[in-house]
Amino acid sequence: MAIGSFNDIIDSDVPVLIDFFADWCGPCKMQSPILSELKSDLGDGIKIIKIDVDQNQSLAQKLGVQSIPTLMIYKFGKLQWSAAGVQTKVALKSILADI
Repeated sequence: MAIGSFNDIIDSDVPVLIDFFADWCGPCKMQSPILSELKSDLGDGIKIIKIDVDQNQSLAQKLGVQSIPTLMIYKFGKLQWSAAGVQTKVALKSILADI
């Protein structure tokens, strides 16, 4: 994914949760159903984008992704929150409520 397309995606008035993952990553496989439930709960109140770090190495490097899964939340093109490791739905909902 080009950085220009990424900037278009994150420039949203709705929070955009980016999930940096890899197919071979065990914890990433645990995060995926949590994000599906979150999307189901919040509907149009959130956008969730999955970015495979193996296919988007330069973007992941530019954004400082050092381990996966790494989740980032953007709103209006600005990074609001970021964390590495599996996050619970409860924790993500709490973070999103403050954004």
